[in-house]
Amino acid sequence: MNKSDVMSALEYTIIAVVTFVVMQTLVVVMHEFTHSTVAWLLGHMRSPFDIIWGNPLTLKGWDEGVHYRELVRSGHLVAEALIGVSPLVVHAIIVTLAFVLMGKGMPGNRWLFHCLYWFVIANFMELVAYIVMFSFSAHGDTGHFTHDLGASPWVLFIVGTTAIVFGSYILFRKMISRMYAFFARGNHALEWSILIMSAFFLFLWGSGLRVAVNIYPDPQWMFGLLGFIAFGFAIIATDPGRAWMIRHKEIK
Repeated sequence: MNKSDVMSALEYTIIAVVTFVVMQTLVVVMHEFTHSTVAWLLGHMRSPFDIIWGNPLTLKGWDEGVHYRELVRSGHLVAEALIGVSPLVVHAIIVTLAFVLMGKGMPGNRWLFHCLYWFVIANFMELVAYIVMFSFSAHGDTGHFTHDLGASPWVLFIVGTTAIVFGSYILFRKMISRMYAFFARGNHALEWSILIMSAFFLFLWGSGLRVAVNIYPDPQWMFGLLGFIAFGFAIIATDPGRAWMIRHKEIK
């Protein structure tokens, strides 16, 4: 590994981090607007723009502005569940469509791929957090969907986690190899940087760390440990030096 490879890896890492921060802010705003828009469409909010605006840099203080307790008291449980779960449906649709676009039929524009890749990570991160780690919560997006409808959180957890494992397989088996081919081109330092950033943002930054730190000492903080396990597994299983990864580094 020479100095040029290290500098190239550092340059792309800075670009990727900045890109991810922008994409994460976009996803947070989109998340809250999805709540408010569905509430507005169902007649339970005056305007979709009545969200509570937070800090776009720290991402603190954002809220959809939906009065869930009032919906429960008035018996609008189905509407409350739909409003709560709607952003997760949108995140899932975005990730699915992006995987299709990033597949073999996508034109070879590496910076378009770059933006779409980190946008996928930012959306996928929300699914990992809410479905894998918050399925059993009585509050939040998943809580509104399961708790107030009397649905089993086990169904959401098992089905949702299975889908996330499959999506992670696609991301770390196919999409990341295209990232290597577009940007690393044999630069192992950059390959490792892309892998570590992808796994960190997906399984720790917005999920594992977020859950383990923010809700402790609630016993559900232990679900955050799943993020640490997933991070370690992703790093070990998709080591850029593994033979099967080397075979998938060429853009087909």
